Amino acid sequence: MAWATPDAYFDQLERWLELEGAAERQRLTQRMQQGRSGDPERSGETIVNLRIADHRSGLGGRYLIDFTKPAGERLPMNRLKVGSPVVVSNEKNLGEAGQPGVVSRRTSTAIQVALENWPDAKHCRIDLSPDERTRIRQQGAIARTRQVTGSQARLAETLLGLQEPRFGPEPLVGFSTHLNPPQEDAVRFALSARDLAILHGPPGTGKTTTLAEVVHQAVIAGDKVLACAPSNTAVDNLLERLVPLVPTVVRVGHPARVFEALRGHTLDELVEADESTKIIQEMYREAEQLICSAEKISRSRDAYRRRGELFGEAKTLRSHARQLERHVVQQVLDSADVICTTMTIDDELLGDRRFPLVVIDEACQSTEPALWQAVLRADRIVLAGDHCQLPPTVLSSEAAHEGLRISPMERLVGRFGDAIFRRLTVQYRMHESIMRFSSEHFYNGELVADVSVKQHTLADILPTDTAEEQPILEFWDTAGAGWDEELEPDGESKRNPKEAGWVVTQVKQLLDAGLEAEQIAVIAPYAAQVRLLRNRLRIDGLEIDTVDGFQGREKEAVILTFVRSNPMGEIGFLADARRSNVALTRAKRSLRAIGDSATLGGDAFYASVLEYFQIEGAYRSVWELDDTLL
Repeated sequence: MAWATPDAYFDQLERWLELEGAAERQRLTQRMQQGRSGDPERSGETIVNLRIADHRSGLGGRYLIDFTKPAGERLPMNRLKVGSPVVVSNEKNLGEAGQPGVVSRRTSTAIQVALENWPDAKHCRIDLSPDERTRIRQQGAIARTRQVTGSQARLAETLLGLQEPRFGPEPLVGFSTHLNPPQEDAVRFALSARDLAILHGPPGTGKTTTLAEVVHQAVIAGDKVLACAPSNTAVDNLLERLVPLVPTVVRVGHPARVFEALRGHTLDELVEADESTKIIQEMYREAEQLICSAEKISRSRDAYRRRGELFGEAKTLRSHARQLERHVVQQVLDSADVICTTMTIDDELLGDRRFPLVVIDEACQSTEPALWQAVLRADRIVLAGDHCQLPPTVLSSEAAHEGLRISPMERLVGRFGDAIFRRLTVQYRMHESIMRFSSEHFYNGELVADVSVKQHTLADILPTDTAEEQPILEFWDTAGAGWDEELEPDGESKRNPKEAGWVVTQVKQLLDAGLEAEQIAVIAPYAAQVRLLRNRLRIDGLEIDTVDGFQGREKEAVILTFVRSNPMGEIGFLADARRSNVALTRAKRSLRAIGDSATLGGDAFYASVLEYFQIEGAYRSVWELDDTLL
């Protein structure tokens, strides 16, 4: 993809942002309308019929409110993960504006939301929320980037592909992390970049560990670093690796969006630990007392004057408290060697800070508009990710068709080729038989299984006598068996009940063999299949999710259901092979898959998948199963 001028590029970004905003608002409107008829929970982005079960005060004075269904019912399958922006609404009056909040904790029966204000409703619903602030910040960054000059303009032009990336001599490095030779080479390469470098990390190759070492080396050299990622989970994964390496790391963002074990590194908690915070809290308490006193004043002759004085005192006190609080915040940020944040950067908080190095992990999950807030703060930038896995999430089909699903990293690798990136090639996750297909098809056969995982199997961790019988690879073919897909009733997503039955059997076999539920994953490309399986496999610890939900994850054993089975050979979004690359590379010791070769095999990629299983002696047919399962 190429643009004639920088202005043409940024014009395109602004159009994509408008299309995404419209698509997101339309989805929220449709869900609200489903609250009046139909099943609003089907999408997984809404939970209805909720009651307030408990609450407590949280970080920064927020309310942490637990919502549950009546009688402790299980919550439906949903996409409201910790860190998700949501709106809590009055279910009895959907016309009222809801309270914006953030999911801070979730269990099978309760979801906790951090809110600034108390929701005035007895019957509540929670909806995944469009985050308009993100779009506004991205629009602002685009407008500012149009005006940059000097070194900033040079970096922007490199990211647009208009200037060649520059590299200096690779530095001598005393590594603080135990890295393999490709990882060490990638660190030296990244540190030699004068404006832009890319670390390509296929599944299980230690991409985030390598990026953390890049950051560590930059800090040793005296640089301040801004470390970003598109999602809160990805930021926390990077933060987790940085904490042992870097003296002072500060995690910026809503504390509810941060892993609980890492909250001691959040800006909120570091500010709260400062000695001045006790004074600030006392000032806020005194202001609240003044307000309470003002509201209790009776209707005496000078009541209005006295109330006005008290409110004025409270306002002044709160203003002084906020000033002091801002001072403490800036002190904490000034002391940080590394600041970690999502790519939705709080510009007001960071002010005019620039960083000698900005790193972006999981860069292939980033859209083009999301990139530029970080770029504006960088002297040089390092992107890390894998463009052979899932692309960015895009809601607007029009924007996706025009190119928004192509990440900046994918575009840059296409533009500059090998000159701009180093690929990590030693992986520490998969048995070599699970790894080999992905390596050959996506990574030029360059992946190598480390000796620690090369031949590991379930037999190494199962206590039972049947451990040796557990396969490393299996593909079960349903062709001709009539195991057809179907539309979910009253829905648009697809499911395959017969394949779901086979999955249930496989899970039970693994559990009977001695595997723990937490060591097993079930992956399906369609949300309807996920819902069906979750209803049939209510097992604590067992994870059942879509491919997107398992990006960056791994399990000892993975069961994969492809779902699609129809006489037309239609495979829908399975045609994006990157989706299946993710699914096929989550398993460490055992991968079992099921699908219809007659449907899948019409696509060249899936024909090669089937051929690989056959070559490995891992091809089976459901005709081998007991007749009662057919």
